[in-house]
Amino acid sequence: MTQDDRDQDQEQPSTASVQMEVKGLMLDPTSNLPIVILRDESTNSFLPIWIGVFEANAIALRIEGVETPRPMTHDLMRSFLEDLGVKVTKILISDLRENTFFAEIHLTLGQRDLQVDSRPSDALALALRTEAPIFVRQAVLDKAQAIDLAGDLEDDERLKKWLEDASDEDLGKYTM
Repeated sequence: MTQDDRDQDQEQPSTASVQMEVKGLMLDPTSNLPIVILRDESTNSFLPIWIGVFEANAIALRIEGVETPRPMTHDLMRSFLEDLGVKVTKILISDLRENTFFAEIHLTLGQRDLQVDSRPSDALALALRTEAPIFVRQAVLDKAQAIDLAGDLEDDERLKKWLEDASDEDLGKYTM
C-alpha cells in the first residue's frame, strides 16, 4: 500500500482497510466445512471465511508449496496475467452481505488501474500465487464481529474461542 493509499484510507473511513495475511486453513469443528483464516499480524486479530472444498484445495496447494504436473486454474490465471503484462496490485475483501463475503482483485495494466469482482477464495488463491497483498475493509471486519458467522450463537462463541486459542499447528490441519 502506498502512502497515498494510506492517506486516502484515513480521509475516508468507509474505505479504510487492514492488511492481513493467510494464516492457514482449517475445518470448522461444527460444520466440517473448510475455513481460510486471515490474520492481522499487528493486532493478532483474525477473520475466518468459510469456503468450498475445491477452493480450499487450491489455497492449500499454494500454502504447502505443492507443484502440480499441470497448471491449476489459479496458476493459469497468474500465467495469463503475467504474459499480458498485468500486475495484481492487491486483493480486497470488500463487503459482507447476508453472511457472504465479496472481494475485488486490483490490477494494473500499463497506466490503467483495473478492478475485478471475485469470490474471496479465488482472490486469495490468486494473491498467494502472485504475492499480492491482501486487505480487508474495516467495515467488513466490523460487520464480521457483529454477526453470527456460524449460524448458532453457542457454536459461534465456541468457534471464536477455538480460533483465539488455536496454535499455528491447529491452523494448518486442513488436508487435501
